[in-house]
Amino acid sequence: MPEVDRHATWGGRFSSKPDSLMQVFGESVSFDKRLAPYDLKGSLGHASMLAHIGLLTAEELNELSNGIKELEIEVLKEDFPWKLEFEDVHMNLEQALMEKTPVAEKLHTGRSRNDQVATDMRLFFKDACSSLQISLEGAMKALLKVAEKYATLPIPGYTHLQRAQPVTVGHHVLAYIEALGRDYERFSVVAKHSNVCPLGSGAIAGSTLPLDREFVAVALGFVDEEGNPCLTPNGMDAVADRDLFVEFAFACSTVALHLSRLAEDLILWNSSEFGFVVLPDAFTTGSSLMPQKKNPDSYELVRGKTGRIVGNLTNLLITIKGLPLTYNRDLQEDKPPIFDSFDQLSICLAVVKNCMEATEFSEEKCRTAASDPLLLATDLADYLVSKGVPFRQAHHIVGELVGLAESKGILLTDINENDATSLSEHLNGDWKEVFNLDRAFLLREKPGMPGPKQISSRIAHWQSILAD
Repeated sequence: MPEVDRHATWGGRFSSKPDSLMQVFGESVSFDKRLAPYDLKGSLGHASMLAHIGLLTAEELNELSNGIKELEIEVLKEDFPWKLEFEDVHMNLEQALMEKTPVAEKLHTGRSRNDQVATDMRLFFKDACSSLQISLEGAMKALLKVAEKYATLPIPGYTHLQRAQPVTVGHHVLAYIEALGRDYERFSVVAKHSNVCPLGSGAIAGSTLPLDREFVAVALGFVDEEGNPCLTPNGMDAVADRDLFVEFAFACSTVALHLSRLAEDLILWNSSEFGFVVLPDAFTTGSSLMPQKKNPDSYELVRGKTGRIVGNLTNLLITIKGLPLTYNRDLQEDKPPIFDSFDQLSICLAVVKNCMEATEFSEEKCRTAASDPLLLATDLADYLVSKGVPFRQAHHIVGELVGLAESKGILLTDINENDATSLSEHLNGDWKEVFNLDRAFLLREKPGMPGPKQISSRIAHWQSILAD
């Protein structure tokens, strides 16, 4: 009679064991073994429920509980014997538990790997969201210290990578803090959506056994603020749904996009052409050929890893898009992109935090760049508006003035009164006072603007939120 793998959980239907190639091709334990702590937690909760409804005795529950606690310690060791022939983390742990107690054969009662892995991943997402929020706080605190230190240091603001209007380092850096703050909230939403227990859904339609879904949900911490159990309402959706995966991957991608844009700013500012910042030696590298080089590799890698993280989101969307309900083996591929996004974003946030903490701004170069009168051309148009000139006419007059300065090869502030009044009778007297940076910032004391009081207010706001 052909040899059958007696350890295969589905082996009773088959007359021969899987081909060795299929074992390698089909295994997931190489990556889903990181779910072991969550799988064991879920198993303990499930066992407690089985005892609660009378399908396990108190003694059997005690045996399973002791075995699971032993496994929790063992799986953390590098030499734990993960085996490909058991396919995944669930079956590896079940086999290991059977070696400790024969009661483990009862553990899968009323449970499928479908609702089991759905539970594992929801527990993972809750922890992952919390971890990334802590990392976000670290990066935001580092940025906030920079914003506070250089709150009023003027620099050019850019559109189309062309100098546009003057802002301050504080205003610019606060923009990224605002973005990361929204990212923090996104992970709160993902964590909330994770807080729903799928156990009891089985493979697709639950079980004829008297399972107590509310009991196990409470045991595993799937409860609302009042302590009420939170349950998935539809078994098919519970095992087929991958919305959480997409939401988490999207949240990671959005953070990465923000970090990448921050990285691009710092890469530009670090260049000789800008010279606005000096990056720490510890987060830059040199050239194997050119001894003078100091490259912003840390931020270039943040920018590069963003493509990888966004690619993980695309991976998930493409995997899910054509699948009928409910579970299909394609969904085995849902975890590598999630784990990778979590790992890569975690290290990116750590790098940004540490690098920002040691970044210095060159105040002289920033002030020199921000002193370009062209940055206040819009302020001059506003000045004309205050004199009663319609904005479109004011915009045209200032444009002509800029063209005149360029044709003469001089600054706007060097245009003489006769040339200025030839373009507009309102360009006389105090019009050049517009090109005072302090005046420009003092006139920008409305919400969202780079006025000193506004920046101070937002710094105080974020200090109160990020206080230890």
